[in-house]
Amino acid sequence: MVEYNDKLWLPAIFSFHKADTARRLAPLLLTMGVYTLLVAVLVQEIWHLLAPTDWSNIAVMHSLLGFALSTLLVFRTNTAYDRWYEGRRQLGQLVNSSRSLALKLAALLADHPAERAFFARHIPGVAVALAAHLRDEVSSVPAAVAAPPGVNAPNFVIGGLFARLRALRQAGTLSDTDLLLINPEITAFSDVVGACERILKTPIPYSYSSFLKKFIVIYCLTLPFGYVMSLHYWVVPVVTFIFYVLASLEQIAEEIEEPFGVDENDLPTDEIAANIGRVVGEALG
Repeated sequence: MVEYNDKLWLPAIFSFHKADTARRLAPLLLTMGVYTLLVAVLVQEIWHLLAPTDWSNIAVMHSLLGFALSTLLVFRTNTAYDRWYEGRRQLGQLVNSSRSLALKLAALLADHPAERAFFARHIPGVAVALAAHLRDEVSSVPAAVAAPPGVNAPNFVIGGLFARLRALRQAGTLSDTDLLLINPEITAFSDVVGACERILKTPIPYSYSSFLKKFIVIYCLTLPFGYVMSLHYWVVPVVTFIFYVLASLEQIAEEIEEPFGVDENDLPTDEIAANIGRVVGEALG
């Protein structure tokens, strides 16, 4: 995830981080600029259409469809950001539940260092296994909490926590009251896993995303014909900039709608898992 100071304008304007849409859209922007230039040359130098004609009234269509396009883009970006923020909220819940469970177990198992060491490994293992599971990289899970092939990694770790707590209850180390005390945190782990899997496995409908891309491209491809007679060769930078704005919004939405990957704007799941390990280690160490 990109770290930055949102109060500094100049670095945000003049820096081109690899997450910047201008870098990723450069080939398309160049193509659109060349296309617009060809239209301008064709209309002004070959057809010699220097005065507005009937087909130049296509700009009216752009005015009418511009509102519809902007509405679709707003809905698209809002939906994508809601998915990103929901993912962050769930990871925050995972941090809070892990910390709370570690503090409770540190008090309940004060005289059992071996058990505290077990939970110090396995509670952070939930976050590590979840991150690997969401990225389909289960091979990166440490051996101490690794699940057998084909088994849901975070569920395996949570099941191990349940089994260890049950064994401690049978041994008399924990009471029924103790289990009731820590049950909400264990249950919260399963809730977080389910919520993150729901985000991962429920993408934006393909037809909506495909239609919006076609809408943006057709809208921008017809722009030069509507404005070349009034803007002349200035139509090239104007149309390219308009395409940059519209395509960037779609590009940003595409990136943040899948928040658990390794893109620059995805959630810092590895850092969150490391933070959980540090907090739990301090509580149970």
